[in-house]
Amino acid sequence: MEDIKQISLDSECAVISANSVMLSNSTFNDVNMSNISIVDANLSDLSIEGAQLGGARFTNIGMAPPDHPMYDPNAEQRPLHFEDCDLHKSKFINCDLSGVELSDCNIDGLTINGVLISELLAGRS
Repeated sequence: MEDIKQISLDSECAVISANSVMLSNSTFNDVNMSNISIVDANLSDLSIEGAQLGGARFTNIGMAPPDHPMYDPNAEQRPLHFEDCDLHKSKFINCDLSGVELSDCNIDGLTINGVLISELLAGRS
């Protein structure tokens, strides 16, 4: 078993390049991580609180696709949880939103495939 290195950066500026490393149980507090790139990573149980994500892009998120060596046709991603988030003007393109639940959300201007949802719901009353 490899030794676990503990690295502590306090009030320092650093550019970190990490390849094939395990950062489980790491904590980042009061950090500027703008313009970082995370590729081919396991972010299960990631917790982000009090962060500004304007301009962030999430692509190819979910379980490994059929052409990936870690593909498991029986694997199912655990649900994601968004609470008290400002997602206005965000775009979801080619996403599997089956089983998604919206509760106590402002849906003014929300459209799905060009259909204004508030008008659709107004027609039900």
